[in-house]
Amino acid sequence: MTSAVTVTGVTRRFGPVVALDDVSLEVPAGQLVGVLGPNGAGKSTLLSLVSGRRRPDAGTVLLEGRDPRDPVARQGLGLTPQETGLPPTLRVGEVVDFVGAHFADPVPTASLLADFDLADLARRQTGSLSGGQKRRLAVALALVGRPRVLLLDEPTTGLDVDARHALWDAVRGYHRSGGTVLLTSHYLEEVQALAERVVVIDRGVVVGDDSLAGILARVDVQRVTMTSDDDVDELDGVVSAERDGDRRTVLTRDADAYVRTLVRSGLRFHGLEVRGATLEEAFAHVVAAPATTPEGTRR
Repeated sequence: MTSAVTVTGVTRRFGPVVALDDVSLEVPAGQLVGVLGPNGAGKSTLLSLVSGRRRPDAGTVLLEGRDPRDPVARQGLGLTPQETGLPPTLRVGEVVDFVGAHFADPVPTASLLADFDLADLARRQTGSLSGGQKRRLAVALALVGRPRVLLLDEPTTGLDVDARHALWDAVRGYHRSGGTVLLTSHYLEEVQALAERVVVIDRGVVVGDDSLAGILARVDVQRVTMTSDDDVDELDGVVSAERDGDRRTVLTRDADAYVRTLVRSGLRFHGLEVRGATLEEAFAHVVAAPATTPEGTRR
């Protein structure tokens, strides 16, 4: 399968700060990859290198086999950075027309605005838009040129739940058409809803790179939830527990053993639910684990 993005041995420093430390990553064409990491982990730096806005201090970055600073490579790139500057006096439709004019086969303005629920704002000056409306417009502009590779850096920041879900649908539609997506987000449920592969970066190092199911499987606890007035969270095998009124949530490494102990204890409960870890739990577990090289030695 052709690689859309290839990052090999990349290091990027900002003065004494090492933002990325010998990072290697390959994204096949057509894959939707979610990049997770705490603030300052290096996620945005990675996207800035892939887009050609910055150069690595060491290593190489290729966008569809070319240097991302090559105009030919960037013709197939769509980008929504964390901060987007929009001309405040231009109307929404005018901005889409202007950006679309740079591409041979742009998405028609009316169609693009409809996809992002911006049609009613076509004649509104961008300076009068809310933060959420500006964010939707920024993502729409990333797609106007029908890109083959889409880089989204925290795309739904400032959006309400409905707008976030609408944007997710647009990203899914783009991906179904064969597009490649590299997405950073601090909304863990966003990556869980969209990504087929998850890359976890911490302190400039890739500490996890697996399928979504593989990342979720790395956490060694399961969640058992029930309604009870008894001390079900004091039984053997409980790693941690939370209480919300009479609703009890228990984390345990062996849910089957815990449930057997619970039944034999005679404690009263109902509404029992057992499920695997959330992406948030898995993410915290992966970041807490020491980073290893492919040979298994600690960094």
